[in-house]
Amino acid sequence: MFFSPRASRLVPELTSDRLLLRQLTLRDEREWLNLRYTNSRWLKPWDPTSPSGVPEPMTYTQMIRAKDEAARDGSGYSWAIALPQLRQSRPPLIGQVSLSSVQYGAARSGSIGYWIDGSHAGFGLMPEACALVIDHCFQDLDLHRLEINIRPENAASLRVVEKLGFRDEGLRRAYLHINGAWADHRTFALNREELSTTMLERIYER
Repeated sequence: MFFSPRASRLVPELTSDRLLLRQLTLRDEREWLNLRYTNSRWLKPWDPTSPSGVPEPMTYTQMIRAKDEAARDGSGYSWAIALPQLRQSRPPLIGQVSLSSVQYGAARSGSIGYWIDGSHAGFGLMPEACALVIDHCFQDLDLHRLEINIRPENAASLRVVEKLGFRDEGLRRAYLHINGAWADHRTFALNREELSTTMLERIYER
């Protein structure tokens, strides 16, 4: 891992007309756990698992501490996705988007992952959330390449990268352990110079 002083701060808020992306905190525990429980059947086919077959338990507090540490050292960032247009004092969470495996040096790359509440899928919210993160990565973190790895049968997630205009780089055999087994993934990528506008502008135009 390479360290970048520019990326050492904690997660900044990112906003669009419909979304607020903010740092996940200890205060979100009940809401986050309820959202994951409600969507357990929706998310299980795509959730990572332990290859050893032995669960690797992590409490919510441990997860938050790990994410905060990654943000401090510049290796990764995670945003809760909220809906500010509902005008509540604390807008409800509907999902999460993360940037992981951040490398600087000669690579300047990272990998994006995401999930959304099933009842909010299909309305273009996830491409919009990813667009905010992509613009932050290229404009503020000064990354050069971003990739998204998707199970070939995950039609909803494939629609996200299609809207974002990521190019298909092909199949990675048994790339990640998902839902109890090693699973193939398709890799989609985008380099900074391939984007002539902001990503948010690109998806608004489509």
